[in-house]
Amino acid sequence: MHSQVDQIDERYPRSQMIANGYCSNLLAMHGLGVVSVNEFFKGLLVGLLIGEGHFGGDGKQPHITLRMHTRHRKLFELLTKIVPGSRVYGPYTHGGRSYYQWMVRGEPLRQLMEWFENVQLNEIDDYAWQRYKEMKHRYRLE
Repeated sequence: MHSQVDQIDERYPRSQMIANGYCSNLLAMHGLGVVSVNEFFKGLLVGLLIGEGHFGGDGKQPHITLRMHTRHRKLFELLTKIVPGSRVYGPYTHGGRSYYQWMVRGEPLRQLMEWFENVQLNEIDDYAWQRYKEMKHRYRLE
């Protein structure tokens, strides 16, 4: 059984949504209403990744991850709509902390990176820009 989100997502090939800018027009279910994934949601993603994100990999492939307390579950579900193909893992409990982990890798990561290149992260946050550049260099994504 497909949800309304799945039906909406199938209108566009997942491999082209972010790269071709369809995320600005893509409708995603969130809570009780429908929201447009617009510049606000792109800014939300950038802010989360600057403040809490990890740009790295597992030694074989690059990934971007975000870990936050389980009380932010709805936010993580929304991130999977903003970045089709990304995943949420958990909940995990470690060291007395309960959290979810959002991860994007593979083709969805490459598409996100195409969009991310236009954000001019280097003008917003030097530390996040450096981590992003290191990930690209380490995994030969340049």
